[in-house]
Amino acid sequence: MVSSLVVALEDNGTVNEAGPRSGGPYVTLSRSEWSALAGKTPLPLTEEDITRVRGLGDPVSLDEVDTVYRPLSRLLDLYSTAVGALHGATAEFLGERASRTPFVIAVAGSVAVGKSTTARLLRELMARWPRSPDVSLVTTDSFLLPNAELQDRGLLYRKGFPESYDSDALHRFVVDVKSGVPSVSAPVYSHLLYDIVPGEATTIDQPDILIVEGLNVLQQPLPLASGIAPAVSDYFDVSIYVDAESSDIRGWYVDRFLSLRETAFSQPDSYFHSYARLSDDEARLRAEEIWDAINAPNLEHNIAPTRDRATIILRKGPDHAVETVSLRKL
Repeated sequence: MVSSLVVALEDNGTVNEAGPRSGGPYVTLSRSEWSALAGKTPLPLTEEDITRVRGLGDPVSLDEVDTVYRPLSRLLDLYSTAVGALHGATAEFLGERASRTPFVIAVAGSVAVGKSTTARLLRELMARWPRSPDVSLVTTDSFLLPNAELQDRGLLYRKGFPESYDSDALHRFVVDVKSGVPSVSAPVYSHLLYDIVPGEATTIDQPDILIVEGLNVLQQPLPLASGIAPAVSDYFDVSIYVDAESSDIRGWYVDRFLSLRETAFSQPDSYFHSYARLSDDEARLRAEEIWDAINAPNLEHNIAPTRDRATIILRKGPDHAVETVSLRKL
């Protein structure tokens, strides 16, 4: 399937003689090989658009978007078209009236790796494709259990681990969206308050494309006494894992923490307002403690093991730039 998609992408570019590296279920392309697949497709975003969606600590540039995310959005558009054609063929075979349901994309990866920026960039790019003007984005933060419940369960310091989510609610949400339910709601999460906002909800109204971004969206099904619990990833049409060396991500996390100390943390309503008063050395030490105690174990034991379940892997280098792109063949 990847081979045909790569051919379709080559409007005006070819992969060099060395070619993509094929190993196991993936074919891996270098940055230059990947960029060549964009062909003559114009870049629909401006520097202003990128500044608006860029995440704190993620220095994505217009060149990075042009080189990496433009061909990625083109590939996703091809995937979406292919899935729509398959759905239509199945409906015709069954003698049913074809009704397209949203094409669902998952974006996974560690804290501070840049997955939120990736998701927002894809939303902006794909909304400009003729076949997908309506693109919605939901983060799995919306399905975290409220802090009070996490506190009662002794999970407040395991926030972001698989057990800290209302997995049943997330599963129902994705199933309803993929089943074509006209209007589906999700809770609202506030990063300022570090909690679910009581009584607030966001509504998804049958978009052409839904992007679901989160740490653990590619978790495998959990075994239960009554059988296997379904995984939310079973309902994704394509999934993307944003990858990097854990030591690089640790550095990015610390840098982002220092930046937040002067921005979001400084707001009186911020859950982390007390961190705004830390000195540079104190803030760096605290960020490293949080990473080593919480984020690193979550990455090692829960997030990184799901990488090879992704359809596409974006591998970043120390400067946050994507160095290779791996596409699943099997």
